[in-house]
Amino acid sequence: MPMAKNHRSDRRTGDTTVRPSPRAVLDRLAPGPSRASRITHTEHLPPRAGRHAIWPDRVRPEVIAAVQAAGIEHPWSHQALAAEHALDGECVVVSTGTASGKSLGYLVPVLSTLLDGSDAPNGRGATALYLAPTKALAADQCRAVKDLARPLGHAVRPAAYDGDTPVEEREWVRQYANYVLTNPDMLHRGILPSHPRWSSFLRALRYVVIDECHTYRGVFGSHVAQVLRRLRRVCARYGSEPVFLMASATAAEPAVAAQRLTGLPVREISDDASPRGELVFALWEPPLTELHGEKGAPVRRTATAETADLLTDLVVQGVRTVAFVRSRRGAELISVIAQERLAAVASAADTPGDRSLAQRVAAYRGGYLPEERRALERALHSGELLGLAATTALELGVDVSGLDAVVIAGYPGTRASLWQQAGRAGRSGQGALAVLVARDDPLDTYLVHHPEALFQQPVESTVLDPDNPYVLAPHLCAAAAELPLTDDDLPLFGPATAELLPQLEAAKLLRRRAKAWHWTRRERAADLADIRGEGGRPVQVVEAATGRLLGTVDASAAHATVHDGAVHLHQGRTYLVRQLDLEDSVALVEEADPPYSTVARDITSISVLETDVEVPWGEARLCYGSVEVTNQVVSFLRRKLITGEVLGETRLDLPPRTLRTRAVWWTVTEDQVEAARVNPEQLGGALHAAEHASIGMLPLFATCDRWDIGGVSIPLHPDTLLPTVFVYDGHPGGAGFAERAFHTAREWLTATREAIASCECEAGCPSCIQSPKCGNGNDPLHKRGAVRLLTVLLQGAPGDEAPGAAKCEAPRPAVSAESSDA
Repeated sequence: MPMAKNHRSDRRTGDTTVRPSPRAVLDRLAPGPSRASRITHTEHLPPRAGRHAIWPDRVRPEVIAAVQAAGIEHPWSHQALAAEHALDGECVVVSTGTASGKSLGYLVPVLSTLLDGSDAPNGRGATALYLAPTKALAADQCRAVKDLARPLGHAVRPAAYDGDTPVEEREWVRQYANYVLTNPDMLHRGILPSHPRWSSFLRALRYVVIDECHTYRGVFGSHVAQVLRRLRRVCARYGSEPVFLMASATAAEPAVAAQRLTGLPVREISDDASPRGELVFALWEPPLTELHGEKGAPVRRTATAETADLLTDLVVQGVRTVAFVRSRRGAELISVIAQERLAAVASAADTPGDRSLAQRVAAYRGGYLPEERRALERALHSGELLGLAATTALELGVDVSGLDAVVIAGYPGTRASLWQQAGRAGRSGQGALAVLVARDDPLDTYLVHHPEALFQQPVESTVLDPDNPYVLAPHLCAAAAELPLTDDDLPLFGPATAELLPQLEAAKLLRRRAKAWHWTRRERAADLADIRGEGGRPVQVVEAATGRLLGTVDASAAHATVHDGAVHLHQGRTYLVRQLDLEDSVALVEEADPPYSTVARDITSISVLETDVEVPWGEARLCYGSVEVTNQVVSFLRRKLITGEVLGETRLDLPPRTLRTRAVWWTVTEDQVEAARVNPEQLGGALHAAEHASIGMLPLFATCDRWDIGGVSIPLHPDTLLPTVFVYDGHPGGAGFAERAFHTAREWLTATREAIASCECEAGCPSCIQSPKCGNGNDPLHKRGAVRLLTVLLQGAPGDEAPGAAKCEAPRPAVSAESSDA
């Protein structure tokens, strides 16, 4: 638990090493012109002093003494303010920087209240529930709470409750623990359906802590929002009304997002009073290579290879570094490359003492055993490890202090995640270096050439839509199974509830008796909602030789990720899919080590079901509404791991899939096409290029990944009868991303035009208009035509942000490799 030390350094005792300044470290990384030219921008964030306060007088003195015993003499002012609101019974979200001590702000009032409750006859007059997005974070927090509360004796009894909790311990947790740490999956599938067994805990529930609440976004966030409404309803049945305390990375309008998540008014605390060391933040663009990709486009050196080089150089300097990588395989690959290069450096220099450097680099990712992760964290903390290539498993809350540098291999998708990762360095108050290495895609390329988009813009709003009927419907069934639904419950679950209940009754999922709806089926209602997936029967991934079940893949993702011939990664091991059996929902795999990755290709068509809003942009139109998307995976590419070079394409025979979702789309007239000097032969390519780039740029405006969304462009769409570009949510019923695109359309499409126009390539490349998942093989594309067409489109855009201010990309569900299972 990263509780900022409010009066002293975190450095190891006896660590008297004089560390070089972040600027000096960066200068050594770029000694010559070829390296220096890769740095497109350097941002300097000066150090900041902290502001102390005092704890509210209602906090028990025993708790203050325990906090002081942990080395924290005085709280920062945002910690004290959070405690004040919590003790007043107000829901609060603390949205401050990494290592600012958010945890302590909610822990102090919680521990004080639990201590008060220990005077009750049963010793459990007050309880608290802690929710983390991953099991690993909940386990970390459980250890930290036990350490902090040790001076309080048995008055505070923390316990983790998740899928790893032994059966014999679960009854003790239900009956005696007063601070239960779990994840949303376990709350959804384990605690709420069994609420009578939790009655004494729920009756006394005073606080619900939601850590890292910015991670609850999109469809996953929408599901969690409904799980929390079910929790509030069950608590009310037992006479409790818990206060929600939330911790978030810095985000735009955190109180708005927290209110959508909980359904309750929330106080916002975003004035960070903790001190911060100097941070030097460099933007780094890998160079173009002599290799050529699709359509002869130039290819940049991969972010993976560049990051491995930087990690090697930093370790040689003795700079303690974490390199953040988006995939498990990428983390393993970077650590192996760095180890090989460090061994080569030592061998060339013939310095046997330096050969141990190769053993001071490792990988860190989900899928490791807890004891393996703890050992890596200890080794990094002690300095035994100098370099770590890590997935986001290390991003959320794990306390790794004393780092000198962070290298981020590719923009992590949101500014919130970027600052979360960068904040891992310099956590003891000393100076730190952060380097963002751009991948070869439109968004990364745009950002390294437009630093103002990172350093002069607030972080994104968290996008979620609890009213999505595809999300809401299964949770209404789950709620009815927990307690029959009545008219009094309808406002709690939102305005779409009244319309959905008769549909669920008609589908024979619910039955109305007297004044309530009941779940009457034999199966568990909670199983209808897969809160991290899409619903549908998941595909089981089975090792062909042994019959061992490796894991599952969402049904909606299976065609694109476990088709015949796909490379599948599981816990650091690589497998090849030999057969995808759609009838039995099984993918048979065998372990292999191919020198390539695979990317599915598909074709997509779209039809407009209903237009909710239409805004004129001069002669053009910007629209938002419901659509039906038909998608079929037709082939896959094999790409070299390090270079990204295309090795070949293989056809597939898979059935089409349909998706009803939400989309934003724009149309242009023939006169506008003519004004843009785009002739009929160029029109398809210009629309297609604009669509690709706009999908690549949307994550800058909505908290999504490009794999969360899809697009279609067509010179004459049958529903609009005009040239049209669609961008749609890749989740049934929508996820809020297209809606966000509609409301920020002028800024979004302006950035899209700029990203295409400023790219140094001649006719289009992966950095601007080519897409890694284009169903049409990036054909046709017309770079200059897209720029001219977007220029004309934007000339008609309203001056102030409006209410909304080639068959191609289909989305892949963004299921994190680091997600938790209950």
